[in-house]
Amino acid sequence: MFIFWVVIVLIIVQRGFELWIAKRNERWMKGRGAVEFGQDHYKWIVLMHGGFFLFLIGEVVITGGELIPRWPVIISLFLTAQVGRIWALTSLGRYWNTKIIVLPGEKLVRKGPYQWVNHPNYWIVAIELLTLPILFQAWITAVVFTVLNGSILLLVRIPKEEEALKWLTNQEIE
Repeated sequence: MFIFWVVIVLIIVQRGFELWIAKRNERWMKGRGAVEFGQDHYKWIVLMHGGFFLFLIGEVVITGGELIPRWPVIISLFLTAQVGRIWALTSLGRYWNTKIIVLPGEKLVRKGPYQWVNHPNYWIVAIELLTLPILFQAWITAVVFTVLNGSILLLVRIPKEEEALKWLTNQEIE
């Protein structure tokens, strides 16, 4: 169970640092005339991510949180996702945010993983929400939050983000 707490604390610290960066980027972008979209669904994303950690901690505490026998495979997937996350966020630079904030007239970022796939960070989050609970055999959390994440992102967030990007940048999202 010690390894679980180390991993959770590290991830929560990482997410806190990312939120600080996102807030800094938000101020920078809005100071240059950026427009925010999707405020109505953002609270659900925050609730889902916060709920994920609470649910995961609860399930692991209740079930004992043993590492899955094939933990090297799962942790490799999770760590690969972390590298991808850093790559995606640094590729966007000051344009990265947890909200949908777009500067009118700016060009879409097409470097890093964005040259091959739209919304790579959303795919990475999906991998994280699946692999982290599986690593500690928190099967209910893995299923529930994979479904919630897919529902919120695939059905709401991605279309709203693509609409905002297309409208403000006058570019088709491929």
